Amino acid sequence: MFARTPRLTLRPGWPEDAPALAQAIGHECVVRNLARAPWPYPIEAAETFAASFATSDEPVFLLFEHDAGAIRLVGGIGLHAIGDEPHELGYWVTPNAWGRGYATEAGKAVLQVAKAIGVRRVTAGHFIDNPASGRVLRKLGFRPTGRIVPQYSRGRGAEVPSARFELDLSEDDNRCDEDPHARMAA
Repeated sequence: MFARTPRLTLRPGWPEDAPALAQAIGHECVVRNLARAPWPYPIEAAETFAASFATSDEPVFLLFEHDAGAIRLVGGIGLHAIGDEPHELGYWVTPNAWGRGYATEAGKAVLQVAKAIGVRRVTAGHFIDNPASGRVLRKLGFRPTGRIVPQYSRGRGAEVPSARFELDLSEDDNRCDEDPHARMAA
């Protein structure tokens, strides 16, 4: 499954993406805000992650920006089953692509994919020391649940307080429908 936005292509990872993936995600400031990525992030982790796309039935994508004809891996996004939550949104963007709205743009596209495949409820969270991620979730229409729960961060090697959010995709006023340029291709 692929998705396209005005500035991004969202597609599954391929084995040949591993070096670019390791470079893009391999920053402590990125990995510390993720639950499952190790720190340091070795090429072997990138190879394993890139290979996992071949057997995944979850809507999970790498993000590639299009800038002046060049295509560059800038992040990852997807829905994963985590604990009791069947559809947890997670994402990351490499530091030199921060502040460009890529997480929000990609998030809208993934939520459209989710809605198209019948997902009706999506959850998400962010570590409380990463408020930028909370702003992205709010822009996507997620609502805070008021819960702060401990969540393990493999990169930090510890549990970290995480603010929880949820989004009902069956609501007609869902913000993910606001971007008429995002489209999905199978």
